[in-house]
Amino acid sequence: MANGFRLGADFTPGVVRVFDWTWNRTKRRDQSRLEAATVLLGLLAESECRAASLLSRHGIDAGVVQGRWPDAVIEPAPGNLPLAIDFQAPEAMDRFSLELQESLRLTTVWMAQNCLPLEIATEHLLWGLAAAEHELGAWLREKGLSPETLAEEILAFYGKPVAAADAEALSMPEDDSPQVSFATWDQRRPGSLTHQETPGDAIAVLRVIDAAANRGREGLRVIEDYVRFALDDRHLTERLKELRHGMTTALKRVPGSSRLAARETQADVGTFVTTETESIRHDARSVLGANFGRWQEALRSLEEFGKLFDPEMAAEFEQIRYQSYTLHRAIENTRSSLQRLEQASLYVLIDGAESLEAFESMVEDLIVAGVDLLQLRDKRLGDRELLGRARRLRELTEEGSTRFVMNDRADLAILARADGVHVGQEELSVKEVRSLVGPEMMIGVSTHSIEQARAAVLDGADYIGVGPTFESETKSFDHYPGVPLLREVAAEIRLPAFAIGGITLENVEEVRGAGFGRVAVSSAVTGVENATEAAVRMKAALRKK
Repeated sequence: MANGFRLGADFTPGVVRVFDWTWNRTKRRDQSRLEAATVLLGLLAESECRAASLLSRHGIDAGVVQGRWPDAVIEPAPGNLPLAIDFQAPEAMDRFSLELQESLRLTTVWMAQNCLPLEIATEHLLWGLAAAEHELGAWLREKGLSPETLAEEILAFYGKPVAAADAEALSMPEDDSPQVSFATWDQRRPGSLTHQETPGDAIAVLRVIDAAANRGREGLRVIEDYVRFALDDRHLTERLKELRHGMTTALKRVPGSSRLAARETQADVGTFVTTETESIRHDARSVLGANFGRWQEALRSLEEFGKLFDPEMAAEFEQIRYQSYTLHRAIENTRSSLQRLEQASLYVLIDGAESLEAFESMVEDLIVAGVDLLQLRDKRLGDRELLGRARRLRELTEEGSTRFVMNDRADLAILARADGVHVGQEELSVKEVRSLVGPEMMIGVSTHSIEQARAAVLDGADYIGVGPTFESETKSFDHYPGVPLLREVAAEIRLPAFAIGGITLENVEEVRGAGFGRVAVSSAVTGVENATEAAVRMKAALRKK
């Protein structure tokens, strides 16, 4: 194309109709290209478009144009002809005369210079016809349709009042200038580049943002589908949805039409660059990990290139990226914890007993009964004696399926090599415990409200205790959130959750009815004569269809 110009924008449907109407109805059917004067007639034929309105206000109609260019005569075309020009085809611009190509080149540069949506409408096309140094352009200027006059009306239409000092916004871009400024409106309109860029650089930045936005939202949607349909976790699904909407809101600072105008999928070299691992996914976890990486990498690109448009937009993407890391951990914790505790239903809290022998006997009975988790909690014993009990509990559970959890004391959990440590709301945080026990040990958290349960999920807990459900013989509370809290948690959280507080064989069915198949008990098992039988009966009640 002339001057190396390559179309960097789409046409509005109105412009497409103008070009197609003109091509199908030109009298000189043997001509190979559209001429500027016949296109001007096409603008007038699109009577309700803005260009036709502007021409009419300056006394220009089809008769005036044909009086100046007698050869620019159009004739009716039979029926509804199909589109004659495929604007996606590489050779599409060959349908335009050199004069018309020059008008389009000037139009796209001027639109980018003034941060207008890069989609050529009829008024933009008219501006380009008036701005070009060809016969039609000179004639339009003589009729009072100067580029400055048209620019002022067009910018006003897009909500950009032009002060007298803004002469740059009204002027024509310098021919083939590599220093076209895209900063004209950066102080007045979000979504414009904040420093000097050439049109080519601006298109490149828009391509990066468009590709990153598409890549990020695609990756996020895959993650959201997994959390929604595989994990069935409403809480995490809602958090992902919030971030998806946050991305959409931030991206509104870059006009969608500009992103679409810059899109060039067919010429994207990246579409042909692949690796063997891209087509391989071994399991759902690998799909999840790959798409978290895809989303987070896209967010980083959006953050960095977003700084060229709006620092606030870049900051929004930065915060979304940080939140994505938190959700990544929470989702992976939920997935892995469900796998690790898939069969776990009965969690029994025990103390150190009156002697080591009594402690060993109780633990052995509970292991035989098939208790899934044993938590050692004792406020009476000194540290040395408590550590001795913990180490013995580790030895007894080492070979079987029963897991050993230490209450509160992360230090003793480490020394005894426990499977997990459990903390309450007033004790060490999940972050603090994790820094002590490392990445492998389970961390459980007691929660007494839906807000605390949600927070525990995002904090990185591997399971939660929920309650107190009923009044308990072993621990008293000022407030009992009860079964309603169980229903709330069951409705939106899939991280393994154990109902706790006063649960017995008499009320366990009410717990199951609230959506809980896991319970943590103490006296209901350890406070009866036959702990083994009590544990077996509780597990059977939890598994009952």
